[in-house]
Amino acid sequence: MQLLAGGLIIQAEVGGLNGGNMLFSLVSFLILLALLKKFAWGPLMSKMEERENHIATEIETAEKNRADAEKASREANEQLKATRQEAQQIIEDAKKAGQQQEQAIIEAANEASARIKKSAEEDIAREKEKAVEALQAQVATLSVQIATKVIEKEISVEDQEQLISEYIKEVGEER
Repeated sequence: MQLLAGGLIIQAEVGGLNGGNMLFSLVSFLILLALLKKFAWGPLMSKMEERENHIATEIETAEKNRADAEKASREANEQLKATRQEAQQIIEDAKKAGQQQEQAIIEAANEASARIKKSAEEDIAREKEKAVEALQAQVATLSVQIATKVIEKEISVEDQEQLISEYIKEVGEER
C-alpha cells in the first residue's frame, strides 16, 4: 500500500503533493462548478439575457422615438411652410381687396364729383335763366319808361304789358 500511497504522493523539493488531496480538490472543484452552473451561472445568464433584451428593447424604442420625432419635425415643417404660404396668400388677397376698394372709392368720388358738377351747372343755368328773365323784365320796364318819356304820353297798363311781352318775344327769338 505504501507503493500505492507512494505513487499517489508526488515528491517535491519543499513538501510534497498529496494525490488524494488533489483528487478531492478536483472533485470538489467540479462539484462546485456544477453547483455554480446550476444555481449561479444559469440565473446569472438569464439575468444577463434579460438585461440584454431590455437594453435592445430600449434601443429599439429610442430609435422608434427618434424616427417619430423626425417624422413629427418634418410634418411640423411642412405645416409651417403651408401656414406661411396661406398667410402670404391672405396678405396678397388683402392687398388686392384694398386696391379694389381704393378703385371703388375713387370711382364713387368721381361719380359724386360729376353729379355735383352737373347739379352746379344746372343750378347755374337756372340762375342764368332767372337773371336773364329779371334783366328782360327790367329792360322792358326801362324801355317802356324811356318810350313814355320820349313820346310824352302815357301808356295804359295793358298797352305796357303788351309791349313788354312783344319785347320779351323779340329778345327770346334773338337768342
